[in-house]
Amino acid sequence: MKYKLLLPLIGLGSLALLSACQTMTPPSGINPVTPFDVEKYQGKWFEVARLENRFEKGLTHVTATYRLQKDGTVTVINRGFNPKKGQWSESIGKARFTGSHDRAALKVSFFGPFYASYNVIALDDDDQTALVCGPDRSYLWILSRRPHLTATSRQTLLVKAKQAGFAIDQLLWTDQE
Repeated sequence: MKYKLLLPLIGLGSLALLSACQTMTPPSGINPVTPFDVEKYQGKWFEVARLENRFEKGLTHVTATYRLQKDGTVTVINRGFNPKKGQWSESIGKARFTGSHDRAALKVSFFGPFYASYNVIALDDDDQTALVCGPDRSYLWILSRRPHLTATSRQTLLVKAKQAGFAIDQLLWTDQE
């Protein structure tokens, strides 16, 4: 009887430890945008490119919509089309600032108590294009208010990503047609 209770407790303890150990800081040497205005950032963004990850594998037409809530959290709605399945998928999460609200360092959760680091590391003056990374250099997104970038914007963001140490040659350019 003792062992039947012990295994679930070990499992829950392991999950709690894993959650506590996840870093909510940006990669070493990378600073989130400051000052940051989440009210201007909210709205719909098109994913123009990404470093492939298991959550978005194979998705096209990916968008992210951010909505500031009265309590200061941000609702995050990620959508993408899976051409193999012929269907849309959507994930709704919640983001919280990890510190000051004028610094673009947040943590986002789509799965209960588990959070991931979300850092806006470049943002143009008009809030039309952005570079976003996770807790390490294996997560990178290029976002735009429009489905496609101008050649100048694309080059500017690629230079910034390369200078920050991201493998820009591994970027997957998201089909938005």
